[in-house]
Amino acid sequence: MNLTIKRVLQLLMILIFFIFCQGAITAQENEELGFDFQDIQTAVSSEKAPPKISSPAAVAIDTVNGRVLYNKNAFNKRQMASTTKMMTAILAIEKGNLNDIVTVSKRAAYVGGSQANLKVGEKIKLGNLLYALMLPSGNDAAIAIAEHIAGSVEDFVKVMDEKAYAIGAKNTKYGSPHGLDRNNYSTAYDLAVIARYCLSNPVFAEIVSTESKVIPREGTENGKQYYNTNEMLGSYEGADGVKTGYTGPAGRCLVTSATREGWQVVSVVLGANSRSSRSSDSRKVLDYVFANYPLVTVLSDGQRMESVTLVKGKKQQVSAVNKGDITLHISDDELIGIQREFILPEKIIAPVRKGQTIGKVIFKLEENPIGSCELYAGEDIGFWTVDMNIGKIFKQWIELKKLLQQNSII
Repeated sequence: MNLTIKRVLQLLMILIFFIFCQGAITAQENEELGFDFQDIQTAVSSEKAPPKISSPAAVAIDTVNGRVLYNKNAFNKRQMASTTKMMTAILAIEKGNLNDIVTVSKRAAYVGGSQANLKVGEKIKLGNLLYALMLPSGNDAAIAIAEHIAGSVEDFVKVMDEKAYAIGAKNTKYGSPHGLDRNNYSTAYDLAVIARYCLSNPVFAEIVSTESKVIPREGTENGKQYYNTNEMLGSYEGADGVKTGYTGPAGRCLVTSATREGWQVVSVVLGANSRSSRSSDSRKVLDYVFANYPLVTVLSDGQRMESVTLVKGKKQQVSAVNKGDITLHISDDELIGIQREFILPEKIIAPVRKGQTIGKVIFKLEENPIGSCELYAGEDIGFWTVDMNIGKIFKQWIELKKLLQQNSII
């Protein structure tokens, strides 16, 4: 009899332990391991060193996240010549109507430097004027645009400064809409920031990728054909913009964008001593970036990340997962140092549905964000009630009773 009582007590203790530890066991079963970046395989392995270029200042940035991929004196202030016209063009697109008719003033027609050969009193659509601005780098087109958009060149320049600062080009100052003014200055980095912003506009991107264009002009039967001064177009794989520039003080300047396998990079070269030198340096910088920053899967589809405490749920935790492969262009060295910062709530109240957004993860290099993705609930978890607890205990008691009967204990 003592043995029977002892076995009953043991079984009851097992049942009580099972009920009170159920949540802890569930939590342990749902605890996910952290993602190990050492398991990531890179598409390309390269030990190529950054190129040596003759231009005094240069930069390359990733248009996806804006991070710097190559830097030579990228934050030094320099004159920027006609790369100024990137800002003139984007303001015309954002603040004007491309079907507006612009009347060319005397001030516009008689400006010096490179021209689109506009005539005093000529009427031309703003959309066509943008090609005259960006392809042959018409200073006359820049003045005509500024006067049309802001009423005067001086007021337009104020808007240029405000826009530059607003988009993150904080070391840029404009003195004119064309770049001849010595008061114009910027940095290679700021010009890359401006180019990145401008390229996000499809109208701008279409214009700067155009090698030649026939523009309807008053007084011409078939219009006027303009050719792009950007020597990278048609000669460098993937080149699709952006703007050239030259003055004596500024030297030869070139802002280039190139896209390969869906990834667009912007390079800026300032102060080169010749046209061939600026294009050669641009090629070296872009070649370096494309060779050393392959597309890497940093997170596979459905990877379980952190877990979030679930309140009043059938389980005590819900796992946070990503959807789709998360890829970044990073070098082999950067891959080792990549870090993750989770933005997740402390608790979530049940119920939750699979695929429900519950947070995000930010990928960082040296504390600088380089990418992010949303995190979702990895499963459906319903609401847990007191009735469910009672029902579960009753069911387990029935099972215990059957077990005791089978063993002829009761």
